[in-house]
Amino acid sequence: MTRATHHVGPLATPRLRALAALPFVLALATYLLLLSLWSDRLPDTLATHFAVGDGGRADGFTGRSAFAVLGVGLLVGLGTGWTVLVRRSALWGAWATAGFIGALLVVLLRANLEATDPAQVASPLTGLALAAAAAAVFALVGLLLASLAPADEPAARPGATDGPRLTLGASEVAGWSRATASRPLTVLSALALAAVPAGLLLAPWPGALFALLGLVIGVPGLALARVRVTVDRRGVTVRPSLVPRPRVRVPLDEVAGATVRELDTTAVLRDFGGWGYRVRADRTGVVLHTGEALVVRRGSGREFAVTVPDAATAAALLNTLAERHGRV
Repeated sequence: MTRATHHVGPLATPRLRALAALPFVLALATYLLLLSLWSDRLPDTLATHFAVGDGGRADGFTGRSAFAVLGVGLLVGLGTGWTVLVRRSALWGAWATAGFIGALLVVLLRANLEATDPAQVASPLTGLALAAAAAAVFALVGLLLASLAPADEPAARPGATDGPRLTLGASEVAGWSRATASRPLTVLSALALAAVPAGLLLAPWPGALFALLGLVIGVPGLALARVRVTVDRRGVTVRPSLVPRPRVRVPLDEVAGATVRELDTTAVLRDFGGWGYRVRADRTGVVLHTGEALVVRRGSGREFAVTVPDAATAAALLNTLAERHGRV
C-alpha cells in the first residue's frame, strides 16, 4: 500500500455550476439578439479572418448561416465544459472565456455591418483589445461572484453503515492507490488532438474552430482517460495520472460509508447516463469502464462512484479510516 499526499478541491455545487453557465448564457443571448437585429445589415458572406498586416484586411470568409451556427456551437461547447469542470477558484476563468468569445463574435458582426464587399472589411487590432477588455471585466465579475458559491457540498452528519472493514492496529497507518484507464477514451482523445494540426491547415475561420474543438475535447479527455484513485487518511482522491489537476476528493469527514458495486453496461447507462465524469441529481462518478466500482456515500446522501480494480480493498480501508475518524 502507498500513501498519498495530494490535496484536492471539492466537487462543484449546483450553485457554482449555475454561476459558471451564466456568462455563456448572457453571451449567447446577446449574440443571437444582435444577429436578429442586424440581419438586414449583414452580408450573406462575412469576413471572419483578418491579416496581421495590410491594415487588418479580411483574408478569410464564412457564410452568415455557418457563422451563426459556429458561434452558437462555440459558446455552448465551451460553456458546457466550464459548467461541468468548474471549481470555485477558477470561476473567474469561465467568465473571462465567455467575455472574450462573446465580445469577439460581436466585434466580427459589427465589422461586417453594411458591408457590400466582405473583402474590403478591415478589423484593426482594437477589436482584439476590446475582447481582451471584456474578458478582464468578466473575470472580475467572476471573482466577485465566487464568494456566493459554497466551498463544498453541504453534508449532514453521516450515520452508521454496513460495509467491509480492514483490520488496522491502533497505531497503524495505511493507504491504498490504484490506476484505472479507458482505452476507448484514450483513442478518442488522441484522434481529437490529431485533428488540431489538420484544422489549422483548413480555411482560417472554420479551421481554427475545428482545431479549438479538438483541443477542448482532446485535452480533458486525455486527462480523464487514465486516473489514479487513492484512499488514505484524507479520504478518497481521484486525479489524472498524467497531470496533477483537476482532482476530485471526498474528505474523510464526509464519508458515511463505502461499498463495492458491479457496474455492467445497463447499470452505467441507467445510473450515470454514460461513461466519463458524470453528474446526476443524486450521484456523481468517474466511470471509465464496466466492472467493479468503489461507491462512497456522503453524509448528505449523495453518492460518488469510481470504477477501479480492487475496489473491495479500497472500500474496506475507507470504512475503517472513517470509523477511526469517529464518523461511521
